[in-house]
Amino acid sequence: MTIRILIADDEGLLRMAFSTILEAQPDMAPVGEAADGVQAVRLARELRPDVVLMDVRMPGTDGIEATRQVIRISPQSRVLILTTFDLDEYAFAGLNAGASGFLLKNTRPEELLTAIRSVAAGDAVVSPRITRRLLENFRPHIPDGSGADRDERLSLLSAREREVLVQVGRGGSNTEIAATLYLAEATVKSHLGRILHKLELRDRIQAVIFAYENRLVHPSRPSTATRSER
Repeated sequence: MTIRILIADDEGLLRMAFSTILEAQPDMAPVGEAADGVQAVRLARELRPDVVLMDVRMPGTDGIEATRQVIRISPQSRVLILTTFDLDEYAFAGLNAGASGFLLKNTRPEELLTAIRSVAAGDAVVSPRITRRLLENFRPHIPDGSGADRDERLSLLSAREREVLVQVGRGGSNTEIAATLYLAEATVKSHLGRILHKLELRDRIQAVIFAYENRLVHPSRPSTATRSER
């Protein structure tokens, strides 16, 4: 399968560089380029790409709002946010908007290509230091009070699925969760699939955020995973 990719960045030289890298891959094809968020949304609607490489700071509609709109109009498209700004608020806002990955632009080309293939396959990718700080600094976003205000969809999960969700929130890979809960790795993957379906979540990163927002895990336990497995 060829991964169809839309490149959204306000710098023409960067769009050209990304396009050159992608064209050299036998399983990837750049299908369009956007210089701002409005154009990115329009092209996503027209082209229905598999993956959108989305810059954060662009004129007019920024990458965060563009991500939110792309996910709404083209749900099958996965957004991989690329930015030079290593700031927590961008990571949290981008992932909450529905992005499946967040990487810095100084990421090595081979890591970028791996990330594209991962999000196209349904995984979620976030750079390690952003993941650690995202979880460490999540405390202000966690509701106060008792469990009374937790998302009612939690009641849809079985006891085992809830245990798996807790481990996902702590940053465990499928292999690590299998070892912790004494399950087969394939069983963990099945549980995670049902969790995402029941909670109406797009991917593993959204499951992590859900777990923190509902206080199933504590932000003092940062993630050690560099790549999420679905």
